Amino acid sequence: MRPTNEALLVIDVQNDFCPGGALAVADGDAIVPGINALMDDFAAVILTQDWHPANHSSFASQHPGLDPFGTTEMPYGPQVLWPDHCVQGTGGAAFHPSLDTNRADLIIRKGFNPGIDSYSAFFENDQSTHTGLEGYLRTRGIDTLTLTGLATDFCVNFSAVDAARLGFAVTVRQDLCRAIDLDGSLAAACAAMTTSGVNLV
Repeated sequence: MRPTNEALLVIDVQNDFCPGGALAVADGDAIVPGINALMDDFAAVILTQDWHPANHSSFASQHPGLDPFGTTEMPYGPQVLWPDHCVQGTGGAAFHPSLDTNRADLIIRKGFNPGIDSYSAFFENDQSTHTGLEGYLRTRGIDTLTLTGLATDFCVNFSAVDAARLGFAVTVRQDLCRAIDLDGSLAAACAAMTTSGVNLV
């Protein structure tokens, strides 16, 4: 068992990000057994869950004439437009059925504000609106994080970089993540994480 100052952060292992889902990541379900096994090493396990209203502004369907995987400008900067996914209360938003959610001490839902997307477990995409996760970790005396989940180049990347910026020691288990890799986004994400001091293993 790891020391009590360490936590496992499992990012968005949800049906819509797994094969057959609305925004499927290749082999997204293949990481679930390894994540479940890793949970046994940690006293603290935290899950994140994408949780969008049906009219979320990051959905291409809300922007007539624009297609999924294109970009648009939002008040907080450029935004990738996604297929409708992880809509609140739907089967696609549910955790993968094989994920051991019983081990979770906390579930952080993100992306529920219709006007702003939220890749990171720590901040919405304006980089100033907190999710509350930092305060939870601080009050529990947790300063070291291991990240797993989906997708490496978006929500895992943003969560890892923000955690490092906030002063946490961060490791990303690349074998227990999978990427979308949109126009070179995986290489860019790995570079960003490395520059931020994240340990990629």
